Amino acid sequence: MLWSVVGALCAVPFAAASAHSVKHLHGRSSASVQSSPDPSVPGLDEAKWLQSRAEAQKLVAQLNAMEKAAMVTGSLTGLCIEYIAPVQKIGFGGLCIQDGPAAIRVADLASVFPAGVTVAATWDKDLMYERGAAMGDEFKGKGAHVALGPVAGPLGRTPYGGRNWEGFSPDPYLTGVGMDRTIRGIQNAGVQANAKHLIGNEQETQRKPATINGKTVAAVSANIDDRTVHELYLWPFADAVHAGVASVTCAYNRVNSTSACENKHIMTNLLKEELGFQGWVVSDFFASFGGIDAANAGLDMNQPGPISIAEMTDSLWGANLVTAISNGSLTETRLDDMVTRILTPYLYLGQDSKDFPSIDQSGQPLFLENFNLLKPGTPTPVGRDVRGNHSALIRTIGAAGTVLLKNTNNTLPLKASSNIGVFGNSAPDVSSGLYYPDFGFEIGTVVIGGGSGSGRNVAIVSPLDAIRDRARSTGSTVQYITNNTALASGLPNVYPFPDICLVFLSGWANEGQDRVSLETDYNGTAVVESVTKICPKKTVVITHSAGPNTMSWATNEDVVAILAAHYPGEQSGNSIVDVLYGDINPSGKLPYTIAKKEADYGTTIKKVTGALAEDSSAWQSDFTEGQYIDYRHFDAKDIAPLYEFGYGLSYTTFELTSSISTSKTVPASVSPYPAVANTSLALGGNPNLWKTLVTASSSVKNTGSVSGSAVVQLYVSLPQDNVPSGTPIRVLRGFDKVPLEAGEEKTVSFSLSRRDLSFWDVSAQDWKIPSGDIELSLGFSSRDLPIKSRVSLL
Repeated sequence: MLWSVVGALCAVPFAAASAHSVKHLHGRSSASVQSSPDPSVPGLDEAKWLQSRAEAQKLVAQLNAMEKAAMVTGSLTGLCIEYIAPVQKIGFGGLCIQDGPAAIRVADLASVFPAGVTVAATWDKDLMYERGAAMGDEFKGKGAHVALGPVAGPLGRTPYGGRNWEGFSPDPYLTGVGMDRTIRGIQNAGVQANAKHLIGNEQETQRKPATINGKTVAAVSANIDDRTVHELYLWPFADAVHAGVASVTCAYNRVNSTSACENKHIMTNLLKEELGFQGWVVSDFFASFGGIDAANAGLDMNQPGPISIAEMTDSLWGANLVTAISNGSLTETRLDDMVTRILTPYLYLGQDSKDFPSIDQSGQPLFLENFNLLKPGTPTPVGRDVRGNHSALIRTIGAAGTVLLKNTNNTLPLKASSNIGVFGNSAPDVSSGLYYPDFGFEIGTVVIGGGSGSGRNVAIVSPLDAIRDRARSTGSTVQYITNNTALASGLPNVYPFPDICLVFLSGWANEGQDRVSLETDYNGTAVVESVTKICPKKTVVITHSAGPNTMSWATNEDVVAILAAHYPGEQSGNSIVDVLYGDINPSGKLPYTIAKKEADYGTTIKKVTGALAEDSSAWQSDFTEGQYIDYRHFDAKDIAPLYEFGYGLSYTTFELTSSISTSKTVPASVSPYPAVANTSLALGGNPNLWKTLVTASSSVKNTGSVSGSAVVQLYVSLPQDNVPSGTPIRVLRGFDKVPLEAGEEKTVSFSLSRRDLSFWDVSAQDWKIPSGDIELSLGFSSRDLPIKSRVSLL
């Protein structure tokens, strides 16, 4: 049947290319980036949205039931990874929906941006926005109406999650800021953003139904209590809705035993009613299993349409929705709501304009290739180049998202070296092509992970190439060995011994499977031990990884510097050279905790083996840890990490130079619960939750000799005597990245909303401010908080 599918897809004519002038980001050098316009402006123009919704309702009134059904059901044409066909009678041009959160995956001549985890490691709100805006430009340039990203699920319950790198951080506040800024950037470029995956998508193992020994076994069920849902996993989705996100993807997994895409509680009760979401909910690719039940539960769009690509069988929706209306199992009012939700952001963002670019002509063969269906001889036209000067931004983010973890005796930035050793499998060009296969590869720099969150690299600047380019300008010699197998067994033919040894290690992760170890891949530890033998007290280790790695070699005195460079995007080599040589002062901070040993994390992947694996009821992942993940877990259990959440060194030093000054923006006391707000749009929930109640400020000074950026972090501790058990000791509730010249001092201020100072009261089903003193702590990491203050609101 596969080749018949190829014939059917190839029969669809290629969309004609149209000229599109891609907006260029602000002119900037490769080593700096101009700040974006303030991204804290409202994400949605309420009057314009309401007008667009009214126009959408008028268009829906012109459609018959079959036309409406077609607008909510995917049409597998191969033009885009997901597609909704046009309806000419109302001027609807269709929807081209493309992966993903870091690049247009099914595209050529497009950029591969740094992964979400890298962006989180910048702790830079402006760069988060700039990346979103640049990606929006590229998606629009390729004729895509919807970008499937950013990612808040997985949040990162366990460091073994195979897709954690697509998202931002296991901290919901940091992830929420990343969601907010990315969404505003994408949508201000005229493209609909998509927040995914709602919710509990915290592992790849049995993430969706599978056939095991001939038996169909249901997806793993994420069993999460109400308070943990609100304060942890739903928190960043509230930020996404508050930013005006156009669409949300529901997940493959079950939530409390019900499939996420059939789960009325999470799609309707929580997302649409409690959070006031106005857009549309779409199934993950083949994640809708319940037909009409999913529509009644709150699903608005079924993708990709057919039940199976291989068989091209009929959709659960399509004509079945019309039948459901006729037999009373679905109301036409509900179908109208589904179409209205889809049309509203389409109109709001002006995607009905004749000037909106057509779908890029390279989309269809790339779609076919993505599913291994590209028939020999199929035309492979060159697509539009939408990259602009985005390489400069990618380079900047890659450097800003690099975290300096160790720097003994100020080894970095590199001094004059006549002989540089470069070792490790993440230093050279990719050996198996520029599009990363889902199984990874042994030799080649890792700039992004695998799966739908990946991207097709047009070009990669490898660290080895960038280091050799820099060495040529200084007359240095570069010796290198990039085969880890050879390195682990010794270092032959290295002569003379290098002045400095740079070791590049990799940690691969991809959709569809979870990490089995937090060690770096391909004998990374053995490689470090081997290199230190010829480079005692001169070895620098750089990791390109999806998240936390165990680092048994971190305390080795011969390892004098460590840099976590994450997945930096296509400018990987230039980004790391900028940091190594001091062109950029490292300012990245860890968006997660690095443990001394794997067992310290406490949460693992749910696995079922043997005969039990065939039993759907056995696949229950009970989130009994509640909110105690990552640094919250380490704090609760009083476990000393190797490097704590929020940690990161610089080539200069910073100091907080004043106490915390607090002021209330409300009367002397407030009510424990927010007042009900009357508004036509309550994006993100009750608007009173988003109002500032307290402002806190202090001063930070660069006490070193070179310019740099301090990341000042604010943590909130609710009074433990007046909150339910399971409340974290402290939670991040503010951060600011402050550029400072040597000796310069600036004031840093934070606004704390009602939501920031509340917990979810499961009895009242509302957010509640506790009585007693709330502690505010200010510092440079979750364990470096020298300045404290208290505030009471009740």
